[in-house]
Order: sequence, then structure tokens, then C-alpha cells
Amino acid sequence: MITIAVDCMGGDHGPRVTLAACRSFLENHPEARLLLVGPAEPLSGFAHDRARVVAASEVVGMDDPIEMALRRKKDSSMRVAIEQVKGGEAQAAVSAGNTGALMAIARYVLKTVEGIDRPAIATQLPNASGGATTVLDLGANVDCTAEHLLQFAVMGSALVSVLRDEANPTVGLLNIGEEVIKGNEVIKKASELLRSAANSGDLNFYGNVEGNDIFKGTTDIVVCDGFVGNVALKTSEGLASMIGGFLKEEFSRNIFTKISAICALPVLLAFKRRVDHRRYNGAALLGLRGLVFKSHGSADELAFEQALNRAYDAARNQLLERVQARIVHAAPLLAGVAVAE
Repeated sequence: MITIAVDCMGGDHGPRVTLAACRSFLENHPEARLLLVGPAEPLSGFAHDRARVVAASEVVGMDDPIEMALRRKKDSSMRVAIEQVKGGEAQAAVSAGNTGALMAIARYVLKTVEGIDRPAIATQLPNASGGATTVLDLGANVDCTAEHLLQFAVMGSALVSVLRDEANPTVGLLNIGEEVIKGNEVIKKASELLRSAANSGDLNFYGNVEGNDIFKGTTDIVVCDGFVGNVALKTSEGLASMIGGFLKEEFSRNIFTKISAICALPVLLAFKRRVDHRRYNGAALLGLRGLVFKSHGSADELAFEQALNRAYDAARNQLLERVQARIVHAAPLLAGVAVAE
């Protein structure tokens, strides 16, 4: 049995979405259990033999400052869910709540793995090959050093090796051009470190990649700082919304555009499904001594269930142990470029 602790109060919609997603998840995963974390009253109507409520008296708001979430709301559903992982009651925690608060609480409660200075947020973005490109960081670390980017690459490689069963996934460094001379000083230094990691057998470094390579699927993993990664994520999410709006507009026009839209509908719907960000919901917080997954704050039932699926797969495939094993293997390299926080 895999047990997942769910922050049922997080996100824009709270229990209305999280509980519906939890019920669907349990129906599709007979070997899973859920710990539903939150105040008793909103969760009282949920009954399942593989789920139980864990009480939490406070809720972290989407606009709460990190200091308030971390220091003042010590019995929040977000924190209690993460504490279930620390205490061994659950193998993973999932929350759609405030990203900054989730990262701060998770780092405080679980601590980082030795050799990693900062946790990173990693998720998959759909690409033209029909698969997905894993991108990190997606917003946890706006200002990064070259050493941080190396650490992200090591953790991302471990994640993809688990999710896709690929022993040696390719890593690209996001830059403004493929040439080695391109980029600022941080990127140039990061490129040197990644090449050194490739020479030592710790990474399969492809080289510099550009923004369009994320959606081409040029590499399995793309590493960048959190500012750039978050922009790429929001751009991807906007694409699906744009396609949906296009379909609606075409069907509302005259008879000729309606006929054209109907003829193209199967292709358009297939494309819309491929780029639907809900299918890729569920970002891993890598580098912690426990599994934590972040769902999009505006996630609907389908999207939140996908985040639960990702947490379940990560726990079942021992992501935490495999990330730690790869970090241990790369320890001499990481130690040589240790970052002083």
C-alpha cells in the first residue's frame, strides 16, 4: 500500500475539487490509501475504507506571506500533510496551496538532502514528439548560481530515470543560443560544470538548448532558473486555453467556418488534449528528504487527480531513494562546487 497525505484545503477551490479527485483516485488505485488533511467539518462527508481524516485547524491562504505560513500557522493542513511524510505515516504529500509557503514549510520540516543547497520544482511540459520534457526549476529559486543549476540537473536526471525508466536521460541547459559562447556568466559557468559532470559519468549533458527545444523534445530534461522556468510553464498553460478559445470562436461564426471547424475537429481536439496542462499537473519538489508534489492552484478535479497519480508513481517507484542514490554518486563533483547559502 502506498499512502499519500493530501492537503485538502489548498488551492483556489479547496475540498470541492480535492475530495472529488481523491475519490476518483482511490477508485483507480486499489493499492493506495489517502490521509485527508484539514478541518473535520469540510471533510466529514467523505467516507472510504482506504481514507481517513487527519485533523488540522488552520489553512494557508493563497496570498498568505511565507512568514505567516511557516511561523504562525503551525497546525495548517499544508504543514500537517508534510509532517505525515516526516513521521512515516505517508510516503508522499500533495498540495495545491501557496507555492512559496509549500516550499518553505517542506524545506523546514523535511530538510534537504545532503549535497543539495536548494530544492527545485520540476514538472513535465508536452512536446512535439508526443512525450514530455521535464523542466526545472519552475519558480522555487528565482536567482540561481551555476552550482544550483548543476544540482538541478542531477536531481532532474534522477526524476526522469524513475518516471521513464531511462538510465541516462539527456540534459539541456536553457540559453539564448546553442553556441558555447552564448549566455551570461552564470550560464557559461553552469555549462562548464555540466560538461565536467558528463565527463565523470554523472550526467548525459547534451549542451545548450533554446526555448523552442522544450516543446520540440530535443532533450529529456531542460535546466533553468526559476524565473525563466515559471514563464515557460505559464506560456505552456496559456497555449491550451488559446486553442480552446479558438475552437469556441470558430463554432460560433457563420456556416462556412462551422463546416471547416467540424472537418478539422478531430485533429484540433487531439492537439488540444496533447497540450492540455491538466494532464501534466503535479510538480515534484526535488532535493528534500521526503516526497512532496505541488498541484496547480487552479486545478480542477482532473488536474488534481493527475497530481495524486504522480505522487503515487513516485512513491511506488522509489523516487526518493533513487534521487538520493544519484546525488551520492555525484557527491565528489557536488562537493567540489559546494554553494555557501
